[in-house]
Order: sequence, then C-alpha cells, then structure tokens
Amino acid sequence: MLKNIAITGIHTGIGKTIASAVLCEALRADYWKPIQAGTIENTDTMQVCRLITNALDRVHSSAVILLQPLSPHAAAIADGVTIDYTTFRFPVTENLLLIETAGGVLSPVNNTGTMADFVKHYSLPTILISANYLGSINHTLLSIEVLKNRDIPILGIVISGESNPSSEEYIEQYSGVPIIARIPTLEPLDTNTVQQQAAIIRESLLEHLTNAEY
Repeated sequence: MLKNIAITGIHTGIGKTIASAVLCEALRADYWKPIQAGTIENTDTMQVCRLITNALDRVHSSAVILLQPLSPHAAAIADGVTIDYTTFRFPVTENLLLIETAGGVLSPVNNTGTMADFVKHYSLPTILISANYLGSINHTLLSIEVLKNRDIPILGIVISGESNPSSEEYIEQYSGVPIIARIPTLEPLDTNTVQQQAAIIRESLLEHLTNAEY
C-alpha cells in the first residue's frame, strides 16, 4: 500500500505546489516540502495551507528553509547551510504523505546530489507534474528517462494547465507512462476551486494508483 509519494516536476514553476494541493484533497493526503528555497513570507507550504482543508493537521514543516530564491545547492551556500538529505526525518502520519520536491527532477540538492537522488535514496514512487508549452514534450520525456534510469517508479503524469491532446498522446505512447489527471488553471485559486477539482479527479486518480505497479 502506498505510504509516501514524491511530487516531482519537469522544471521549476511547472505547477507542483497547486497540483500537490489538489492531489492532497483528492487523496486525503498530508503534504511535506522538505526543502524550501526563497522568500519565507509566502512559501509553498504556506500556499498549500491556504488551499487545503484541515491544513493544521495535514501540512508539515520543511526540513530545510533557505532564504535565497535559487536552486537549493546555491541557496544553501549563500545561507551557509549544509543539506544532507540522507538525514531527513519524515513527518509521522497515518495518512498518505505527498512530498513535493524543489525545482525539476535534476535540480541540485547539494554539490553531489539531485532531487532524483533524494527520491531514489528513500525509494519513493513519484507522480511527475508536466505542462504543455513549446519544448514540454522534450522536457517531459527527458525527466521520465532520468527517473526510469534510476529505477524510480513513475505512478503517472499530471498535466498542469491547458491541455494539448496531441502532445499528451505522444508522451503517453512514447514513454508508456499514463496521464492520470489533468488540473486546469484554477480561477480563482482558493480552497473552493481546489476542492472542486479534487472531486473531479478523485475517482479516476484512485483507480490509477490502486492499479499501479511499483
């Protein structure tokens, strides 16, 4: 039975945080972003807290908070912090835990490891967040290749934003990885729209994850 799932993305700013909020609601899961880089006034963790129900019980504090809006390895150097992801203590919860990574699949955590290495170290299956734009087929397939080469189970792809059936069909056919949900741009972005979208994808998402081999 799934206990922890990594939420990875094909690059920075792809929509992992909003997707994580919707997935948390759909799966009744907890949320944890172990490494947060950037402003401490409006972190991804804070955003998820505003978007999901029962946030005080379901959202967990980051293991590392960095002040500079840089890749974690560069932000850590600027802050004089050493990141050793092998020593992270996972939140204790009876719920499924969604773990949002920082940046893309190969974004550096420190001078020797990437987000993919972090996911591999803890044997986490992953959901890959993608979006449709010029070049996204390449970025998505490259990310899938990286995950497969590390024997990281890919539970499926979630499309963030506008749909493009032609691109999505090609990605599924070429990679063999299914698209398990589509999350359009939510307007307005608030708890109500997150709950509504979660309700739309819940049944099919649960079916995919129940039948996933990993």
